[in-house]
Amino acid sequence: MPKTKQQKQEISRDLKERLAKAKSVVFTSFTGLTVKENETLRTELVNEQSEYYAAKKTLLERALKEANIEIGDKTLDGQVAVTFGYADEVAPAKILSKFIKGSDGRLKFLGGILEGKFLDATNVAALATLPSKEELYAKVVGSINAPVSGFVNVLAGNLRSLVGVLSAIQKTK
Repeated sequence: MPKTKQQKQEISRDLKERLAKAKSVVFTSFTGLTVKENETLRTELVNEQSEYYAAKKTLLERALKEANIEIGDKTLDGQVAVTFGYADEVAPAKILSKFIKGSDGRLKFLGGILEGKFLDATNVAALATLPSKEELYAKVVGSINAPVSGFVNVLAGNLRSLVGVLSAIQKTK
């Protein structure tokens, strides 16, 4: 049964709100995926505070227009699913990329939105290769800690040398 105009407006408004809340958005074509595969993907995304939503293209385009987000022409081909990432900008792209590798071309990137700017499919695939926030934090902390560790080792080396010299003097006397 077709949706009423009021239902379509509610869906469009809901999509607009989700677009506003999301830190990143990824558009995928899911033509040929089974219901079970879709549910598996949904579950993995929910675990990473993301949401997978199959949307009608006209309603999605209306919501994007209302949110003042420009996308290229003919970007949304086939059956379109929108993945909203609420916690980590990279997590949805990573999960989808992993799933794409095992889907035999039935799931593919169409594009995405990051910081209000549209990304094409190749940029979304590149985004999927970036490390997560936690990994980046760990690298920064390690970089900050490295000079301190080196300084401590240098000071400890001087003390070790002094102790070695004193023990050598003790042995000779």
